[in-house]
Amino acid sequence: MTNPDPTARESESVPQDGGVPGSEPPTAPVLRIRYRVRFGKTDLLRWISHRDLARLWERLLRRAGLVLSMTEGFHPKPRVAFPSALALGVESLDEVVEIELAEELSAKELLERLEADQQPGLNIRSVTRLPEGMSKAQLNASDYTFSVVEDTQKSLIEAAIEKLLAQESVSVERKKKTLTVKVADQITKLELNGDVINLRLAASQAASLRPGDVLDLLGFGDWVERGTLIRRISVELQQEPEGCDPSYVAESPNWETEMNSLISQGQEKT
Repeated sequence: MTNPDPTARESESVPQDGGVPGSEPPTAPVLRIRYRVRFGKTDLLRWISHRDLARLWERLLRRAGLVLSMTEGFHPKPRVAFPSALALGVESLDEVVEIELAEELSAKELLERLEADQQPGLNIRSVTRLPEGMSKAQLNASDYTFSVVEDTQKSLIEAAIEKLLAQESVSVERKKKTLTVKVADQITKLELNGDVINLRLAASQAASLRPGDVLDLLGFGDWVERGTLIRRISVELQQEPEGCDPSYVAESPNWETEMNSLISQGQEKT
Protein backbone atom coordinates (compact mmCIF):
# COMPACT_ATOMS: atom_id res chain seq x y z
CA MET A 1 0.00 0.00 0.00
CA THR A 2 1.42 3.36 -1.00
CA ASN A 3 1.16 6.54 1.03
CA PRO A 4 -0.86 9.34 -0.55
CA ASP A 5 1.13 12.22 -1.94
CA PRO A 6 1.08 15.00 0.74
CA THR A 7 1.48 17.68 -1.90
CA ALA A 8 -1.74 16.44 -3.55
CA ARG A 9 -3.66 16.88 -0.27
CA GLU A 10 -2.33 20.39 0.12
CA SER A 11 -3.32 21.37 -3.39
CA GLU A 12 -6.86 20.08 -2.82
CA SER A 13 -7.33 22.03 0.42
CA VAL A 14 -6.18 25.44 -0.87
CA PRO A 15 -8.93 27.41 -2.69
CA GLN A 16 -8.08 28.37 -6.24
CA ASP A 17 -8.76 32.08 -5.48
CA GLY A 18 -6.08 32.12 -2.80
CA GLY A 19 -8.55 32.55 0.09
CA VAL A 20 -8.42 30.93 3.51
CA PRO A 21 -9.28 27.20 3.39
CA GLY A 22 -12.93 26.60 4.35
CA SER A 23 -13.87 30.33 4.30
CA GLU A 24 -16.75 31.88 2.36
CA PRO A 25 -15.96 34.33 -0.44
CA PRO A 26 -16.31 37.96 0.65
CA THR A 27 -19.69 39.57 -0.05
CA ALA A 28 -20.36 43.16 -1.04
CA PRO A 29 -21.69 45.36 1.79
CA VAL A 30 -25.45 45.94 1.76
CA LEU A 31 -26.35 49.42 0.59
CA ARG A 32 -28.03 51.80 3.02
CA ILE A 33 -28.96 55.01 1.20
CA ARG A 34 -31.14 57.48 3.06
CA TYR A 35 -33.74 59.73 1.45
CA ARG A 36 -35.81 62.51 3.00
CA VAL A 37 -39.33 62.86 1.62
CA ARG A 38 -41.57 65.85 2.28
CA PHE A 39 -45.28 65.30 1.74
CA GLY A 40 -48.75 66.58 2.53
CA LYS A 41 -51.30 64.70 4.63
CA THR A 42 -54.68 66.12 3.70
CA ASP A 43 -58.38 65.48 3.22
CA LEU A 44 -59.65 62.26 4.88
CA LEU A 45 -56.08 61.09 5.48
CA ARG A 46 -55.82 63.56 8.37
CA TRP A 47 -58.13 61.28 10.34
CA ILE A 48 -55.70 58.34 10.49
CA SER A 49 -53.33 57.92 13.41
CA HIS A 50 -49.56 58.28 13.22
CA ARG A 51 -49.17 54.51 13.57
CA ASP A 52 -51.53 53.94 10.64
CA LEU A 53 -49.61 56.53 8.64
CA ALA A 54 -46.39 54.58 9.23
CA ARG A 55 -48.09 51.39 8.01
CA LEU A 56 -49.42 53.23 4.96
CA TRP A 57 -45.89 54.35 4.05
CA GLU A 58 -44.52 50.81 4.40
CA ARG A 59 -47.22 49.48 2.05
CA LEU A 60 -46.63 52.34 -0.40
CA LEU A 61 -42.89 51.63 -0.53
CA ARG A 62 -43.51 47.95 -1.20
CA ARG A 63 -46.05 48.70 -3.93
CA ALA A 64 -43.46 50.97 -5.54
CA GLY A 65 -41.18 47.94 -5.87
CA LEU A 66 -38.36 49.50 -3.85
CA VAL A 67 -35.54 47.46 -2.32
CA LEU A 68 -35.83 48.47 1.33
CA SER A 69 -33.07 48.50 3.91
CA MET A 70 -34.27 46.37 6.82
CA THR A 71 -33.50 46.38 10.52
CA GLU A 72 -31.68 43.38 12.00
CA GLY A 73 -33.03 40.87 14.49
CA PHE A 74 -35.86 38.33 14.55
CA HIS A 75 -38.48 40.70 13.13
CA PRO A 76 -36.82 42.86 10.44
CA LYS A 77 -38.71 46.02 9.54
CA PRO A 78 -38.15 48.68 6.88
CA ARG A 79 -36.05 51.59 8.07
CA VAL A 80 -38.70 54.32 7.98
CA ALA A 81 -38.59 57.24 10.46
CA PHE A 82 -40.63 60.38 11.16
CA PRO A 83 -39.10 63.30 13.11
CA SER A 84 -42.50 64.46 14.37
CA ALA A 85 -45.89 62.81 14.84
CA LEU A 86 -48.95 64.75 13.71
CA ALA A 87 -51.98 64.87 15.99
CA LEU A 88 -55.13 63.13 14.78
CA GLY A 89 -57.38 65.45 12.77
CA VAL A 90 -54.63 67.95 11.93
CA GLU A 91 -54.04 68.53 8.24
CA SER A 92 -50.49 69.10 7.01
CA LEU A 93 -48.88 70.57 3.94
CA ASP A 94 -45.36 69.70 5.05
CA GLU A 95 -44.64 66.37 6.74
CA VAL A 96 -41.27 64.61 6.73
CA VAL A 97 -40.38 60.93 6.48
CA GLU A 98 -36.90 59.44 6.06
CA ILE A 99 -36.49 56.08 4.35
CA GLU A 100 -33.48 53.88 3.72
CA LEU A 101 -33.09 51.87 0.52
CA ALA A 102 -30.76 49.01 -0.30
CA GLU A 103 -30.57 50.21 -3.89
CA GLU A 104 -29.32 53.39 -5.50
CA LEU A 105 -31.95 55.57 -7.15
CA SER A 106 -31.85 59.17 -8.27
CA ALA A 107 -34.09 61.54 -6.33
CA LYS A 108 -36.14 62.10 -9.48
CA GLU A 109 -36.78 58.39 -10.04
CA LEU A 110 -37.81 57.85 -6.43
CA LEU A 111 -40.13 60.87 -6.59
CA GLU A 112 -41.79 59.53 -9.75
CA ARG A 113 -42.29 56.07 -8.26
CA LEU A 114 -43.84 57.49 -5.08
CA GLU A 115 -46.12 59.84 -7.01
CA ALA A 116 -47.27 57.00 -9.27
CA ASP A 117 -49.02 55.35 -6.31
CA GLN A 118 -51.54 58.22 -6.18
CA GLN A 119 -52.56 57.55 -2.60
CA PRO A 120 -55.56 59.86 -1.88
CA GLY A 121 -54.64 62.62 0.55
CA LEU A 122 -50.89 61.88 0.35
CA ASN A 123 -49.22 64.55 -1.78
CA ILE A 124 -45.50 64.05 -2.43
CA ARG A 125 -43.70 67.40 -2.26
CA SER A 126 -40.00 66.58 -2.70
CA VAL A 127 -37.32 63.91 -2.36
CA THR A 128 -33.75 64.55 -1.20
CA ARG A 129 -30.97 61.99 -1.12
CA LEU A 130 -29.07 62.65 2.10
CA PRO A 131 -25.28 62.72 2.30
CA GLU A 132 -23.62 59.77 3.98
CA GLY A 133 -23.13 60.31 7.69
CA MET A 134 -25.78 63.01 8.05
CA SER A 135 -27.65 62.75 11.34
CA LYS A 136 -31.31 61.75 11.46
CA ALA A 137 -33.93 64.47 11.14
CA GLN A 138 -34.76 66.32 14.35
CA LEU A 139 -37.59 68.82 14.66
CA ASN A 140 -36.71 72.45 15.34
CA ALA A 141 -40.09 74.18 14.95
CA SER A 142 -43.50 73.82 13.31
CA ASP A 143 -45.85 76.43 11.87
CA TYR A 144 -49.63 76.01 12.14
CA THR A 145 -52.80 77.86 11.23
CA PHE A 146 -56.25 77.75 12.85
CA SER A 147 -59.20 78.84 10.76
CA VAL A 148 -61.32 81.33 12.71
CA VAL A 149 -64.74 79.94 13.61
CA GLU A 150 -67.66 81.90 12.24
CA ASP A 151 -69.21 84.58 14.47
CA THR A 152 -66.12 84.86 16.70
CA GLN A 153 -65.24 88.51 17.28
CA LYS A 154 -61.71 89.39 16.19
CA SER A 155 -61.30 91.70 19.16
CA LEU A 156 -61.97 88.72 21.44
CA ILE A 157 -59.31 86.67 19.63
CA GLU A 158 -56.74 89.46 19.82
CA ALA A 159 -57.39 89.94 23.54
CA ALA A 160 -56.98 86.20 24.20
CA ILE A 161 -53.70 86.14 22.27
CA GLU A 162 -52.35 89.14 24.16
CA LYS A 163 -53.29 87.57 27.50
CA LEU A 164 -51.62 84.26 26.69
CA LEU A 165 -48.38 85.81 25.43
CA ALA A 166 -48.16 87.97 28.56
CA GLN A 167 -47.95 84.90 30.81
CA GLU A 168 -44.56 83.62 31.87
CA SER A 169 -45.64 79.98 32.06
CA VAL A 170 -48.74 77.87 31.47
CA SER A 171 -49.90 74.41 32.49
CA VAL A 172 -51.89 71.82 30.56
CA GLU A 173 -53.16 68.38 31.51
CA ARG A 174 -51.82 65.41 29.55
CA LYS A 175 -52.34 61.74 30.40
CA LYS A 176 -53.40 62.61 33.95
CA LYS A 177 -50.21 64.64 34.43
CA THR A 178 -49.68 68.38 34.57
CA LEU A 179 -47.28 69.81 31.99
CA THR A 180 -45.85 73.26 32.75
CA VAL A 181 -43.88 75.17 30.10
CA LYS A 182 -42.52 78.65 29.60
CA VAL A 183 -44.61 80.48 27.03
CA ALA A 184 -41.76 82.39 25.37
CA ASP A 185 -39.70 79.21 24.93
CA GLN A 186 -42.37 77.29 23.01
CA ILE A 187 -44.81 79.79 21.51
CA THR A 188 -42.53 81.92 19.33
CA LYS A 189 -45.33 83.32 17.17
CA LEU A 190 -49.05 83.75 17.78
CA GLU A 191 -51.05 86.30 15.82
CA LEU A 192 -54.35 86.87 14.08
CA ASN A 193 -53.97 87.24 10.34
CA GLY A 194 -57.29 87.82 8.58
CA ASP A 195 -59.39 84.66 8.95
CA VAL A 196 -56.63 82.49 10.45
CA ILE A 197 -54.49 82.43 13.56
CA ASN A 198 -50.81 81.86 12.85
CA LEU A 199 -48.90 79.79 15.41
CA ARG A 200 -45.24 78.79 15.57
CA LEU A 201 -44.23 76.17 18.13
CA ALA A 202 -40.59 75.51 18.96
CA ALA A 203 -39.59 71.91 19.64
CA SER A 204 -38.39 70.99 23.10
CA GLN A 205 -36.32 68.15 24.55
CA ALA A 206 -39.01 67.86 27.21
CA ALA A 207 -42.75 67.64 26.55
CA SER A 208 -43.95 70.23 24.03
CA LEU A 209 -47.19 72.10 23.56
CA ARG A 210 -49.53 70.93 20.84
CA PRO A 211 -51.85 73.05 18.68
CA GLY A 212 -54.86 71.77 20.62
CA ASP A 213 -53.22 72.88 23.87
CA VAL A 214 -52.86 76.41 22.50
CA LEU A 215 -56.52 76.53 21.51
CA ASP A 216 -57.48 75.46 25.05
CA LEU A 217 -55.18 78.09 26.58
CA LEU A 218 -56.77 80.75 24.39
CA GLY A 219 -60.19 79.71 25.61
CA PHE A 220 -61.25 78.35 22.22
CA GLY A 221 -61.22 74.64 23.02
CA ASP A 222 -64.70 74.27 21.48
CA TRP A 223 -63.44 75.42 18.07
CA VAL A 224 -62.55 71.85 17.08
CA GLU A 225 -66.16 70.74 17.51
CA ARG A 226 -67.31 73.88 15.70
CA GLY A 227 -65.30 73.02 12.60
CA THR A 228 -61.99 74.88 12.81
CA LEU A 229 -59.32 73.51 10.46
CA ILE A 230 -55.97 73.01 12.17
CA ARG A 231 -53.21 72.80 9.58
CA ARG A 232 -49.46 72.38 9.84
CA ILE A 233 -48.01 74.45 7.03
CA SER A 234 -44.28 73.94 7.52
CA VAL A 235 -41.76 71.83 9.41
CA GLU A 236 -38.32 73.22 10.20
CA LEU A 237 -35.58 70.70 10.95
CA GLN A 238 -32.39 71.28 12.90
CA GLN A 239 -30.19 70.20 10.00
CA GLU A 240 -30.73 70.44 6.25
CA PRO A 241 -28.29 69.16 3.61
CA GLU A 242 -26.25 71.94 2.03
CA GLY A 243 -24.51 72.06 -1.31
CA CYS A 244 -26.15 68.87 -2.59
CA ASP A 245 -25.55 67.65 -6.10
CA PRO A 246 -28.61 68.79 -8.13
CA SER A 247 -29.36 65.15 -8.93
CA TYR A 248 -29.82 64.53 -5.20
CA VAL A 249 -32.93 66.76 -5.02
CA ALA A 250 -36.23 66.46 -6.87
CA GLU A 251 -39.37 68.56 -6.37
CA SER A 252 -42.84 67.73 -7.60
CA PRO A 253 -43.83 70.04 -10.47
CA ASN A 254 -47.47 69.77 -9.36
CA TRP A 255 -46.93 70.59 -5.69
CA GLU A 256 -47.47 74.36 -5.78
CA THR A 257 -50.72 74.01 -7.71
CA GLU A 258 -51.97 71.31 -5.35
CA MET A 259 -51.00 73.36 -2.28
CA ASN A 260 -52.82 76.48 -3.50
CA SER A 261 -55.89 74.37 -4.25
CA LEU A 262 -55.83 72.82 -0.78
CA ILE A 263 -55.50 76.22 0.89
CA SER A 264 -58.43 77.65 -1.08
CA GLN A 265 -60.56 74.58 -0.27
CA GLY A 266 -59.80 75.01 3.43
CA GLN A 267 -60.85 78.64 3.30
CA GLU A 268 -64.10 77.72 1.58
CA LYS A 269 -64.90 75.15 4.30
CA THR A 270 -64.66 77.81 6.99
